[in-house]
Amino acid sequence: MRFVRFVSSEYAAGVYGLVREDGAVEVIRGGLLDPVERTGRILQESDIVRYLPPVDPPNLLCIGLNYVDHARETNQKLPEAPLLFIAATTAVTSHLSNIVLPRVAPDQVDYEAELCVVVGREARQVSAEHAPGYVFGYTCGNDVSARDCQARDGQWARAKSFDTFAPLGPYVVTDIDPSNLAIRMRLNGRVLQDSSTAEMVFNVAALVSHLSQGMTLKPGTVIMTGTPAGIGQRRDPPVFLRPGDVCEVEIEGIGTLRNTVVAE
Repeated sequence: MRFVRFVSSEYAAGVYGLVREDGAVEVIRGGLLDPVERTGRILQESDIVRYLPPVDPPNLLCIGLNYVDHARETNQKLPEAPLLFIAATTAVTSHLSNIVLPRVAPDQVDYEAELCVVVGREARQVSAEHAPGYVFGYTCGNDVSARDCQARDGQWARAKSFDTFAPLGPYVVTDIDPSNLAIRMRLNGRVLQDSSTAEMVFNVAALVSHLSQGMTLKPGTVIMTGTPAGIGQRRDPPVFLRPGDVCEVEIEGIGTLRNTVVAE
């Protein structure tokens, strides 16, 4: 199933829907993780006034250095265990919303295309074998990063936590195999990241299992699984986001997350 959350003239407070094969959306009752209750009310994409984040995560858990090709481009050794950092949930924004370059750090803001996992039920000390049963679905994410803050702070949390720095969407898709999905980042139509989730050092099951050993993963938790090679900081010359830029994260089987960059 493919879930979308949106505002329309009829549903001003926001509502979830199921995206059909023809692109139309059937409105459903309740939240993302509730049993699906169909209403029979069908809307067209043109009826959507605004997309909303497909999930409001209780925690936003991010994994660093989790693609072999990205480790290669940064000249770093592969980690022996998943490298976790946590970003503020207030950074979450939606498809077609703006990425805002913060006034205090506008100059070295970078993009990172990522596959994101939505946890479906409480997970605590689960094995890798059983971990897929705790996953509800997958969405596209852009782990926007202020590289100068990252360097100055000596850690990643603030650099990744500015408002609007975690776009998610447009859909949550439940019935896909995450092990070998094409993942791309386009900036103003130019492909800058072009890889596959097969490049992951630690796959989704390993990540869910590992994280659940030390903390309880609450339903709705989002795990950002890392980015492949092609980040702006490592280009020659570096490519950082500027007002007017358009970022597109495309993941096979999920869709395309699109955001425009603006100055604060």
